[in-house]
Amino acid sequence: MSESIEKPLESLSVSGAAVYVNEATGIDGATADGSEKSPYQTAAYALYSSKSENILVAKKLEDGTVSYDKITPSAIKKARKGADGLAKKAEKAAKQAEAQQLRDAEEAKKIEAAKSISLKQDPTLPKAKVIKLRVAEQHRLQRVQVNGWIHRLRVQKGVAFIVLRDGTGFLQCVLSGDLANAYQTSTLTLESTVSIYGVIKPVPEGQSAPGGHELIADYYDIVGLAPSGDEAFTNKVQESADPSILLDQRHLALRGETLSAVMKVRATLLRAVREVYEEEGLLEVTPPCMVQTQVEGGSTLFGFQYYGEEAYLTQSSQLYLETCVPALGDVYCIQESFRAERSHTRRHLSEYTHIEAELGFLSFEDLLDHIERVISRTVAKVLADPVAGPLVKQLNPNFEPPKTPFMRLEYVKALDWLNEHGIPNEDGEKFKFGDDIAEAAERKMTDIIGVPILLNRFPLEIKSFYMKKCADDPRVTESVDVLMPGVGEITGGSMRIDNLEELLAGFKREGINPEPYYWFSDQRKYGSFPHGGYGLGTERILAWLCDRFTVRDCSLYPRFTGRCKP
Repeated sequence: MSESIEKPLESLSVSGAAVYVNEATGIDGATADGSEKSPYQTAAYALYSSKSENILVAKKLEDGTVSYDKITPSAIKKARKGADGLAKKAEKAAKQAEAQQLRDAEEAKKIEAAKSISLKQDPTLPKAKVIKLRVAEQHRLQRVQVNGWIHRLRVQKGVAFIVLRDGTGFLQCVLSGDLANAYQTSTLTLESTVSIYGVIKPVPEGQSAPGGHELIADYYDIVGLAPSGDEAFTNKVQESADPSILLDQRHLALRGETLSAVMKVRATLLRAVREVYEEEGLLEVTPPCMVQTQVEGGSTLFGFQYYGEEAYLTQSSQLYLETCVPALGDVYCIQESFRAERSHTRRHLSEYTHIEAELGFLSFEDLLDHIERVISRTVAKVLADPVAGPLVKQLNPNFEPPKTPFMRLEYVKALDWLNEHGIPNEDGEKFKFGDDIAEAAERKMTDIIGVPILLNRFPLEIKSFYMKKCADDPRVTESVDVLMPGVGEITGGSMRIDNLEELLAGFKREGINPEPYYWFSDQRKYGSFPHGGYGLGTERILAWLCDRFTVRDCSLYPRFTGRCKP
């Protein structure tokens, strides 16, 4: 026996009971005992386990039976090397287990020591003022209480860093000493809710943190502990996850920095447009969302039964806004609109926030000027906002506010441009008068031109029944779409027909029964007047402002074909 084998296997024997090995049916492990009925699988394990070289190895005979022969010298030599390796492996495993036991014992001591730490507020400290994170800078060097969710977490020996989020901002909080070593700190998880007390101080030179300051904590409470393991927040919401999964988890995905930033810009946008309308002298009204008439064609109506009558979710509040002008002057609304378009494009939703306005006693040129002012001034207000402005810069670093005046491009001139640039219509042919400029061609043209476009004077047959014909060319209407580079159409509007007979002809042309529209037609009977209006898609404007690929990222809980949850 070689010296290297003798050391780990000191008591090898060639006498004693035979040990059986069967490669086909044997098992290397505690479930076998090396008997003929329960053989080992390998000679190496048999030697290692029994310390006996009296090994019999199975041999299958021609008739299918098994006989056992004494192991050959060459096989026993190979088995000795294998047994030596198994012995060393077992010795190593034993040492590792012993080391692990020591580590576990040390960890248990640490946990016991951590559990013995009792966190209490120091009654001699000044009373903490409860603040929101958006005003943290105003309370530097003061003792405050901040409440929120753990957005980021790093715990190390003797110190823990928490980036807290409360919806209004972010704040780095530093826990040290007992606060960091307490057992409850080791249980903290992302999205756990905490209340932290301490003094806000500027970060040391050369370091960085949100807002340029951090809270040096003197006490904290766990309000709600979020789960760990399989149910951990990072397992529920992953940036690389399939979009449909992220939409299912929208209630959690909204906590991410990008989506929450878009929602904050959205709030500022709606506030800004209200301010602009106030400056323009428009009054806000609230039209109904349950209606019995259509605006943009019956194929996109969501229908339902309303106390036994057929009703729909509104496609637009325009018709109701028109009725308000004689009573209230120029008006606007910010309402949800619903369109049952089976479209999966990145700029369509089944429910969207519609900013609509209706104005009286103006010309088509006046309407174009007004739309241009509203868009440019609203964007300027958003960019000037101390919260939304930096967020737009963060989300869309290359954004440039639209310069006025916007480019005015007539439909027929747009057809010429498209044909000159080799952009075909939906049939793959050159554009001709009467063709609808589909989204792909429209966007390509807008992106190449690279400036906001007031595309106007569309043909009568591709526009709605209520749009007014141009006096100099009755084939086209006083209509406009506002196109923005990168997103396409964000606004559509027109002057409205103000002649009753012409309106009735429009109903007939579209095959619409005028009777349910009596209240709308009456506007032309009881003091008709020149008027026009438009609608802006909030989500499309946001996609343009925030550089989002799809309008779905610009809606709190987007609804589109096949999606009505959560």
